[in-house]
Amino acid sequence: MAGGWARDGAVSEQIEASIEDELARMKAKAQPKGESLTHCAECEEEIPQARRTAIPGVKLCIDCASERDARPDQRGGINRRGSKDSQLK
Repeated sequence: MAGGWARDGAVSEQIEASIEDELARMKAKAQPKGESLTHCAECEEEIPQARRTAIPGVKLCIDCASERDARPDQRGGINRRGSKDSQLK
């Protein structure tokens, strides 16, 4: 149930659009390609053979990859909430 001037189903459409945008962003995210490195590109520790086999094109050891993945993404987004407060910022 949408409120105010929004038509019925508008909230569901906004949620679905946000999910589709996020899925498209995740699919577009660069995946490792090519030959795997034997040593980590950041810390130069040896990358285990099992990891190199499991992830073709891997460039980072588990510790460096985990640290990188823990960093928040710096990306802009579209505010679909449409509330007055969010538009004043």
